[in-house]
Amino acid sequence: MKVAVIGGGPSGMMAAYFAAKNKNQVSLYEKNEKLGKKLFITGKGRCNITNAKDISEFFDQVSRNSKFLYSAFYSFTNLDMIDLLNNNGVPTQVERGDRVFPKSNKSSDVIKVYEKLLSKENVNVLLNTEVKSLVKKDEKFYINKNQVYDKVIVATGGISYQGTGSTGDGYKFAKSFSIKTTDLKAGLIPIELNDDFIKDLQGLALKNVELIAEFDKKKKHTEFGELLFTHFGISGPTVLTMSNIINRANNIKLYLDLKPALDFQKLDNRLVRDFDNYKNKIISNALDDLLPKKLIDPILKLAGFSGKEVVNEITKEKRHDLVRVIKKMPLSYKKLFDINAAIITSGGIDIKEIDSSTMESKKVEGLYFCGEVLDIDAFTGGYNLQIANSTGFLAGNSITD
Repeated sequence: MKVAVIGGGPSGMMAAYFAAKNKNQVSLYEKNEKLGKKLFITGKGRCNITNAKDISEFFDQVSRNSKFLYSAFYSFTNLDMIDLLNNNGVPTQVERGDRVFPKSNKSSDVIKVYEKLLSKENVNVLLNTEVKSLVKKDEKFYINKNQVYDKVIVATGGISYQGTGSTGDGYKFAKSFSIKTTDLKAGLIPIELNDDFIKDLQGLALKNVELIAEFDKKKKHTEFGELLFTHFGISGPTVLTMSNIINRANNIKLYLDLKPALDFQKLDNRLVRDFDNYKNKIISNALDDLLPKKLIDPILKLAGFSGKEVVNEITKEKRHDLVRVIKKMPLSYKKLFDINAAIITSGGIDIKEIDSSTMESKKVEGLYFCGEVLDIDAFTGGYNLQIANSTGFLAGNSITD
């Protein structure tokens, strides 16, 4: 059979390779001048290709439609991905959070493996070739009017990082076949804040803090880990993960627990000790042992201090106000950053339209979708790339001559 794969990212390359392994004649269409353009910049160019956790733990890391991935994850696991790289000359290493990277720390080495596999199976790679039209007529698919195929796999990605070619083409193809898509939102993206103190905190990195979100009136979610203040708001692992939780929420309120390891009483006891050590100092000079220097003035203002109060004159009630702000520092949520800065697109082809065991459209026989174009997204840690590779494998491997 003649098979076309549209999109040369990880899911498309994987789909093309396994479709070709099944003795199909495969052409891979890529609008860019090279394959894996977005993959090249992932993980800051190091490529967090997957995660070393047991595959059964991956489902908890998928923020939308995790159950849909059962067949995909178990058909092509993280261990399969690691073996694929290792067996093709790219050793891997496991880092903090069980993240898996190539030992070389070069995403280009991962891309070279895909290219090697495509070449091995004689996939016809068409670079600088945009698919402008896709139609089906008399059981055949027509690409750009005159290229005829028996089956087509759409692996065009989302709409984030549009400079890498992810411009939403797959959604247009779906719409032309009356296949439903869900609302597209930014996923894994920094958060903008309205607070005046942000400009003074730019560059401050915090570890072992807890980001708290209250939203939709009664819902609450917390993320523990690292956070970075930027010129517009906050970023870092906790923030990126939180963005996937709140990108469809309303009435969002954000807080920061700067000392999550200490409950109210233990933190108050700690303050009492610090105050005893610095009893003759003004309050703004008495918190250096507890808080980063940049945070002291914003915290004091939020707690109702001028910063000039002498420590030994501070009442128990005022000290408790300070404890409350350290444990729940309010952040004024503005919005998620622009979707083009998002690591992933949240939303996409409605999974109700897709057979989860093959990635084939339930509505259009012979048309498959895989990777980020689907309404599936996960948190950071290599999970989204595993989704791309697993769904790409399933789509390609489901097409047998």
